[in-house]
Amino acid sequence: MSAAATVAAGTTATHCPYCALQCGLGLQPSSGGPVPLVVVERPDFPVNRGALCGKGATSAALLDPALRLTTPLVRDHRGAALRPASWDEALDRTAAALSAAALRHGRDSVGVFGGGGLTNEKAYLLGKFARTVLRTSAIDYNGRFCMSSAAAAQIRAFGLDRGLPFPMEDITRTGCLILVGGNPAETMPPFVRFLSELQDNGGTLIVVDPRRTRTAELADLHLQPRPGTDLALALGLLHLLVAEGRTDDAYIAERTTGWAEARSVAMAHWPELVESITGVPLPQLRETARLFADAHSSMVLTARGPEQQSKGTDTVNAWINLCLAAGRPGRPNSGYGCLTGQGNGQGGREHGQKADQLPGYRKIDDPVARAHVAAVWGVDPESIPGPGRSAYELLDSLGSDVRALLVTGSNPLVSAPRAGHVAQRLASLDFLAVADVVLSETAATADVVFPVTQWAEETGTMTNLEGRVLLRRQAVTPPAQVRSDLELLHGLAARLVEPLGGLDERAFPTDAESVFAELRRASAGGPADYAGISYQRIEAEQGVFWPCPQAPEGDRPGASHPGTPRLFTERFATPDGLARFVAAGHRPSAEEPDADYPLRLVTGRVLAQYQSGAQTRRVADLNSAAPGPYVELHPRLAERLGVLDGAPLSVVSRRGRATAPARISTAIREDTVFMPFHWYGEGRANSLTNPALDPVSRMPEFKLCAVKVTPA
Repeated sequence: MSAAATVAAGTTATHCPYCALQCGLGLQPSSGGPVPLVVVERPDFPVNRGALCGKGATSAALLDPALRLTTPLVRDHRGAALRPASWDEALDRTAAALSAAALRHGRDSVGVFGGGGLTNEKAYLLGKFARTVLRTSAIDYNGRFCMSSAAAAQIRAFGLDRGLPFPMEDITRTGCLILVGGNPAETMPPFVRFLSELQDNGGTLIVVDPRRTRTAELADLHLQPRPGTDLALALGLLHLLVAEGRTDDAYIAERTTGWAEARSVAMAHWPELVESITGVPLPQLRETARLFADAHSSMVLTARGPEQQSKGTDTVNAWINLCLAAGRPGRPNSGYGCLTGQGNGQGGREHGQKADQLPGYRKIDDPVARAHVAAVWGVDPESIPGPGRSAYELLDSLGSDVRALLVTGSNPLVSAPRAGHVAQRLASLDFLAVADVVLSETAATADVVFPVTQWAEETGTMTNLEGRVLLRRQAVTPPAQVRSDLELLHGLAARLVEPLGGLDERAFPTDAESVFAELRRASAGGPADYAGISYQRIEAEQGVFWPCPQAPEGDRPGASHPGTPRLFTERFATPDGLARFVAAGHRPSAEEPDADYPLRLVTGRVLAQYQSGAQTRRVADLNSAAPGPYVELHPRLAERLGVLDGAPLSVVSRRGRATAPARISTAIREDTVFMPFHWYGEGRANSLTNPALDPVSRMPEFKLCAVKVTPA
């Protein structure tokens, strides 16, 4: 572990508010102007060593009161404009609407939609609030749209989901890395140094992506498959490992189960067939298999490309199968990992805001888990609702089953698939309340809007993509009428105890460290065990890797359980300690191109924007670098359509239409177009995307749908 943070006097050591790297940075008082703080480097933090992307470097800009919400807003009636209000009025209105829906239509008519950017404390208390105050099963969060397929696949294979089961520093020492469907050069630029150091150390970087992205340009070998064929590609590589005698048979026998079935499926995907499905030339397939299997160590990292598919879980399991067959997981500088996207995408899926989950990554339908958490909460286990709907299914039920909704830290009008339909469902609600830092597109449609604190205005923990639990420290006082999400839940609980009879406000502390102390007890003994982690240890050790059970010595740094930087070194988290091969053959995507919609659309992010853009589109430097959406297409496709660079294009799917300027590029396949998804309005990419769900993870198929493109 690294030593405690070293920062200049007057500097608050904290972390970036954006992606799952959670880069370390410092905040110092500014010399004047509307932004009270300036960002400075923290070279001591091991993840980024002081490096920041443009988003991190400008992250203090949103502290400008002119860019963010500073007072609660309410709407007197549908059709009326939002107007300023007091916190008491906003809380009273929200409590009245939530209780009215619950009493009139049943508990599950009240929904909660959380976010992957919430701190662990907020995510924990939000899940507790839904299940002990509202007593509804209708809770999920936007992280379902990000890492859920990789999470489900890791649980099937390893019995445990942690984005990276090893620290990022191990990446620099691996002999071969296959990066599937990720573009960290744009989505998390400081991560690229790990790739560069890998290559400097003699390792090989292979990137799998239908576009020649900035990350693909760094690769030693770039595989450019048809979108939606990642599963076939992984099966073809496994076939080659078997056919060429490159499997680790001793490892397979000692540490895995299910090999015979997985081997049989892979052998039905011979290289020539896989070449015809994926479009990846046979020599590249053979070279990839050789480089991966013959290296002294090797890894596969997946991102949203293979995961955001209606077969995303099986696809990730196929890549895990490749790793298992080569004997990689649990060995030094080797294995499978997922590049988690959102700032607290890891911690946000561990402590109870998912539809099927209780704190500590416990299953909500497990009687032992229910009894443990109920004891911490002081409730009857039978009173805790069962599993609810997944994120898209929850949004799809609005106005029919779910009549009132509380949204925290999410902007589904931009981020949800089939977004035009989601907009209709949101509009059909009896009541919508949104808690956010800015007036997002979703917040602008709400009946009540709560202005809540952001990263530099509050203290709380985040868990980065390595499973490293980190501490953000408050550096500035928020505006007078801005409160934390913890205070929001406290205020609602006080008003809902009489009509709904659940826990009162005493069960909802407003102090983050007090909430974390309860989270530790609730997670104790669970897969994501935080019991041995304290704020003091996090600061002293530059973060603590879970699982970290409580040790008899207590919280004293260096005395307790050391944390677990590397998982699976001796056994996997399955009942018998063995990893599971999961056998699944290739199948088409939910929607393939046809005569009416002959092209494939893929979506993704750009360097200067983040997620739905609700924050980054308000930062002038970022918005000038990426001011709007576009449609990337190949020159030969542009020639067939008769369009020039910059000309407006209409992209049409079976669900909607989006219009944006053409960006002609040889970086993309001729049969594919690309749109970034950060914008609302006529350029909203998610007006087009397909909500077809993965049967295991319930992930929508963001990464592939059939479209037609015409000049606008």
